[in-house]
Amino acid sequence: MQVQDVDLRLLRIFVTIVESGGLSAAESRLNIGRSTISTHLSDLEIRLGLKLCKRGRSGFELTDAGRITYQASLELLQQCETFASTVAGSKHQLAGRVTIAIIDTLVSDPRCGVAQAIALLKAKSDNLQFDIYVCEAREVETSVANGRSLVGIGVSRHHIRGLDYVPLHNETNFLYCGKGHPLFDCDTREISKLLAQAEVVTSNYLRDKESRNDGLNYQNSASAYHDEGIAHLILSGQFIGYLPEHYASHWVDKGLFRAILPERYFYQIPVMLITSKSHSASPLAQATIEVIKKCHAG
Repeated sequence: MQVQDVDLRLLRIFVTIVESGGLSAAESRLNIGRSTISTHLSDLEIRLGLKLCKRGRSGFELTDAGRITYQASLELLQQCETFASTVAGSKHQLAGRVTIAIIDTLVSDPRCGVAQAIALLKAKSDNLQFDIYVCEAREVETSVANGRSLVGIGVSRHHIRGLDYVPLHNETNFLYCGKGHPLFDCDTREISKLLAQAEVVTSNYLRDKESRNDGLNYQNSASAYHDEGIAHLILSGQFIGYLPEHYASHWVDKGLFRAILPERYFYQIPVMLITSKSHSASPLAQATIEVIKKCHAG
């Protein structure tokens, strides 16, 4: 099969479908309708002569050929980006797609320099495209490792081989309850008793009970994959949970959240720039890494 421009477009659509978990979920990311996405997927299957996935009432599922094609697509698209970046670099120009995988809510942290980094990169060249992929912590690392993203900004307890981690700043997380929870208006002397009965939201970022060892009641009756999910559960007044201070301050200021014994129940975790040892040699990758470090310095 001779790869043409239309094939690259179809492969990008296919990768987005897989990473979204199905055609419907890919609509918002691709900004096209489900029927059009289905047509593009069928066109790719005809072009390749392969059945890439099963789709229907039972849900979306890759075939064996689909899994192989997905991995090969990631490698091919990464090579295309590297080629474009390298050729542009030989002309002392920056060109290509700046793909950044990042955990949610960092936009509310005044120390986060991603927006400034984008502005500086844009000022260097008009031949850049930007793709920001907001996802949970583990996906940030996976996206960088498989070449889907040029760089990642997130948190990690157990580093993945083949990736480099550069600390940018520490994020402080406090334990919060919402208005309506028994802990919200209780006297300080009653907190210990009520804490023993409170249910804590389990976050996917960390294994709360193991990493914090705070003696709280982790019954796994509520869990969330993003800070926004944790916030919803806390706002219900039924659960308590840890959130970054910069993110929770919005509800604290509105009188809807209360930090519980902040001098005791808190933890810090480094927010890191995550790069690939094998995918970071291109001029575009190097420029992106340099600018992000510069915008987070100090």
